[in-house]
Amino acid sequence: MAKRDSSPPAPPAPIEGIELKDALEERYLAYALSTIMHRALPDVRDGLKPVHRRILYVMRILGLAPNSAFRKSAKIVGDVMGSYHPHGNLAIYESLVRMAQDFSTRYPLVEGQGNFGNIDGDNAAADRYTEARSTAVAVGLLEDLDEGTVDFRPNYDGKEVEPVVLPGAFPNLLANGSTGIAVGMATSIPPHNVAEICDAALHLIKTPGASVEKLTQFVIGPDFPTGGIVIDGRDSIIEAYRTGRGGFRVRARWHKEELQRGGWQIIVTEIPYLVQKSRLIERIAELLNDKKLTLLGDVRDESAEDIRVVLEPKTRNVDPDVLMEQLFRNTELESRFPLNLNVISQGRVPKVLSLRDVLREWLDHRRQVLQRKSQYRLDEIARRLEILGGYLIAYLNIDEVIKIIREEDEPKPALMKRFKLSDVQAEAILNLRLRALRKLEEMQIRTEHEGLIKEQRGLNALLKSEDSQWTSISEDIKTLKETFSKKTPLGRRRTDFAEAPEIDVDLDQAMIEKEPVTVVCSDKGWIRAMKGHIEDVASLTYKDGDAAKFVVHAQTTDKIMLFSSSGKFYTLDASKLPGGRGHGEPLRLMAELDAADAIVSLFVYEPGTKLLLASTDGDGFVVAQDECLANTRKGKQVLNVKLPAEAIACAKLPANADHVATVGDNRKLLIFKLAELPEMQRGKGVRLQKFKDGGLSDLCAFNLKEGLTWRDAGGRNWSVTDLAEWVGERAQAGRLPPRGFPKNNKFL
Repeated sequence: MAKRDSSPPAPPAPIEGIELKDALEERYLAYALSTIMHRALPDVRDGLKPVHRRILYVMRILGLAPNSAFRKSAKIVGDVMGSYHPHGNLAIYESLVRMAQDFSTRYPLVEGQGNFGNIDGDNAAADRYTEARSTAVAVGLLEDLDEGTVDFRPNYDGKEVEPVVLPGAFPNLLANGSTGIAVGMATSIPPHNVAEICDAALHLIKTPGASVEKLTQFVIGPDFPTGGIVIDGRDSIIEAYRTGRGGFRVRARWHKEELQRGGWQIIVTEIPYLVQKSRLIERIAELLNDKKLTLLGDVRDESAEDIRVVLEPKTRNVDPDVLMEQLFRNTELESRFPLNLNVISQGRVPKVLSLRDVLREWLDHRRQVLQRKSQYRLDEIARRLEILGGYLIAYLNIDEVIKIIREEDEPKPALMKRFKLSDVQAEAILNLRLRALRKLEEMQIRTEHEGLIKEQRGLNALLKSEDSQWTSISEDIKTLKETFSKKTPLGRRRTDFAEAPEIDVDLDQAMIEKEPVTVVCSDKGWIRAMKGHIEDVASLTYKDGDAAKFVVHAQTTDKIMLFSSSGKFYTLDASKLPGGRGHGEPLRLMAELDAADAIVSLFVYEPGTKLLLASTDGDGFVVAQDECLANTRKGKQVLNVKLPAEAIACAKLPANADHVATVGDNRKLLIFKLAELPEMQRGKGVRLQKFKDGGLSDLCAFNLKEGLTWRDAGGRNWSVTDLAEWVGERAQAGRLPPRGFPKNNKFL
């Protein structure tokens, strides 16, 4: 029986003290660096993150070319995880699926067979049920990988090697874009059109100092796989590409489809990038049920292979543009895709680049790939020429070579000594087959030798000439552009650009059906809106002791403006006025009028027109109607008056008006130029007419050549064109009016 070891245990190793702050900083920095460099940010040279690069590399090893048979996705995922990316099969498979989705990736790198999800947001089937292989785009990224074009590094366990970056003959970073969130930074790059990228790259080769403004004439903006319309202005797009930060507002593509009996509906055929169709429709339905989409009647999804979302208006009188504007404001039919060109620059440094910098680094990488490929080929040619030189020596001395091989115990050193051969040449001669000793083989070797010498000269000339290198790269880019031309189904531009329509409409008011009404306001301030435009206003009835004061023809969609004696304007919606039954309702229930206020004027709001305001003191000015709109019941103070003065007049300015006529309580008439009055937003104004006794009674604006018109007590219209003796300057006293002027001193 073995004896138990009774020796005392070894003393524990001494504990080394370390500050918690230092430990956290060191470990968090290592984690952050790993996340940034190996997970979240793409390399500017091939536009790939490590997981995508490893998937494509494994598919190349498995021989999954575009013309090969499909292989189970589980096989690909397993090989990637087992040899290169030990971070879980789910992350690998999700990346593979995304590279195969034509609605997520502008130029898919993987061709999938089976259920790879859809634009509704449904997940792909498990990897054991789907199959995949590379596309021609992926082949372009991997082209020349085995010709020394890029560096390789050991994998995570040191048993395999993997490429640090791919040769990247395809401009994948801009073409397919990328998104990712790292530690303290993120990236968001939208897809672009390859043909446009090629044009910009060719221009940058030709003009190395080209500005971002010039390059955006080629790369005009994103080209999303799901289409849509970008509504940003050119200035904001250029600024985003110049700084590497910004965003793009993308709207769904739609058109109006006519139905029978004057009906119509809206058909949405393209939705913004990365928006799930099912979630979009669900959101629209929720807002519809909550009565937050007042113009929409119903939403249906009639999509098959193509998107077809049907939007029915609540009534046929709704404006389609207004309906879509409401949907754009409240749903993901309009979304914003951010631009943050944060990438791994030069394979080492996370950095935000401009469009020019991204293209520059891709071109520099392509030049480096060309140089390394050329040098790799030169090294191969040198090795082959060395072997061919040995072959030629052997053919010239074939009998002696055979004799040495037959008689010498160690023929290799003997051959090297006799013919001054290198080790490689001697080994190649010893490996020659007997059938290769024909005269024909000697001729073929000489031909091959001459061809390699010629190729060697060409490659040496290429490596010595920068212009030749850029010419070669340009030819490759032109070929790429032709392959992905806008005339091809894959290369055609899918996203368009347009300016958002300026729809300055209250969407809540847009539901109101436009109908004619007659707005009636009595002398005591009772108001009502009667259907239709009533011509016989004499038949209207009022409360006892009340009488007509204002009768205005309007539409239910109009705004009604009221001007009070306190100098305030009030705004009412014609559609919200009480109906024509009875005598209406008091204005003070709709607007906070003071008890002493009287209504000076009531009229329909006309955008863009101007008003002439005046007080009993004889002060006044011109104001735009747009400045008089009141947003609350309290009204908006425009004409400042101080008791006992009151606002007395509010006259619309005709388009051709050039003079103003004022008349006072003293029955003095004055006419002066309209240009003498200032245009203000609020204030007291300037003196219109000078009065010795009393104040201003009325005013109007008119065209002097057309003459001054008024209506007498009998309802007859008078017009006077010879007004020279009443024309003066503002603030004068005036003269007695012409014969026939109304005794109430009112023009109308």
